[in-house]
Amino acid sequence: MSTRVLTGITTSGTPHLGNYVGAVRPAIAASRAADTESFYFLADLHSLIKAQDPARTQRSTLEIAATWLAAGLEPDKVWFYRQSDIPEISELTWFLTCVAGKGILNRAHAYKAAVDKNVADGEDPDAGVTAGLFMYPVLMAADILLFNAHQVPVGRDQIQHIEMARDFGQRFNHVYGREYFTLPEALIDDHVATLPGLDGRKMSKSYGNTIPLFAPPAELKKLIFSILTDSRAPGEAKDTEGSPLFQLYQAFASAEETADFAQAYAEGIGWGDAKQRLFERVEREVAPLRERYETLIAKPARIEEILRDGAQRLRAKYATPFLGELRDAIGLRDLSSVSTVQAQAAPKASLPVFKQYREADGKFYFKLSDAQGQVLVQSRGFDAPRDAGLRVAAMKEASSADALPAADVELRVPADEVLAALAALREAAAQA
Repeated sequence: MSTRVLTGITTSGTPHLGNYVGAVRPAIAASRAADTESFYFLADLHSLIKAQDPARTQRSTLEIAATWLAAGLEPDKVWFYRQSDIPEISELTWFLTCVAGKGILNRAHAYKAAVDKNVADGEDPDAGVTAGLFMYPVLMAADILLFNAHQVPVGRDQIQHIEMARDFGQRFNHVYGREYFTLPEALIDDHVATLPGLDGRKMSKSYGNTIPLFAPPAELKKLIFSILTDSRAPGEAKDTEGSPLFQLYQAFASAEETADFAQAYAEGIGWGDAKQRLFERVEREVAPLRERYETLIAKPARIEEILRDGAQRLRAKYATPFLGELRDAIGLRDLSSVSTVQAQAAPKASLPVFKQYREADGKFYFKLSDAQGQVLVQSRGFDAPRDAGLRVAAMKEASSADALPAADVELRVPADEVLAALAALREAAAQA
């Protein structure tokens, strides 16, 4: 079975060198790994939370789609689509909204940051906060869960969103009595470069310090030559540590080229010469991409065709059938399938249930309860949701007292009662 990896790209702004090095280039390389099914989508619905300029949203969608294609994304080998072209995402968002806990959403980083700023400014806590900002973790969960992604590449500041997607998926599974959703894992790559911008801070549109990825050569050179440096003169040794020029060069160069550049720093290369070398190295990699980008951007109808084709195929294979299954699960069913005279159905036996949850201490727990709500097993706290999930999986397979993870759980009833409950769960799963 292949691993499904899903990546979303928000359609806000023009792609810059930091986007390319930190997201585009590594993601495209990863998409070529064996046994990987890759999903790449343009998160245009997410962009509406901040960007409410229709022309800019359209232009950004075109630019970002063209960037990924120019950089080597192969739409016939991966799933490449626009979020708004998959209406099942929006419908699933509502399904998840109906099981998502408001308390969890209250703790979302973006919402908390907005509230904290309002309080600090003496404003009403929710001043200027839209329902879109508050609810966007649910939309993000729908993006992931609709395709049962196994892994989602994110930075460490985004781990919370994956944990929330897991929570919403687990709650839905629990409420509707079956594991409809795969619970995703955050894929963290600490080796992905974060590039400095023109002023030495992280390259970011919010700082206005970016270098557009496909700036014409003359503009690219001008921007690189405007990068801040210190006052050390030619002939004076220079430090590579903390040097924006060196970090940018390293992100594009081979190990041998980087070593040569470090040696030039030690020998006192002048800043003008260092910037020229950086410009030449970046231009060497970007020039062929720029040529493909300019060809693509001149044919927006072709990009539209690629995105719509990707969405159409993806809906047919995954989104529409799975959403139909979920609609049936929650009772949104064809009424003609209901007989006007129904025999009294035999009552369905209630089963024990596992519940995973997070407590105020930040740790993750699980418990096994019987059909009447009595707790049979209570776990200790785990630092990560994955660890709790692994213990649940181990317990589900336990067929003897020795197989129960005694160090991680407290049995609230005799072991034979716990084993009987686990056996009932296994039997129900086998008959499903």
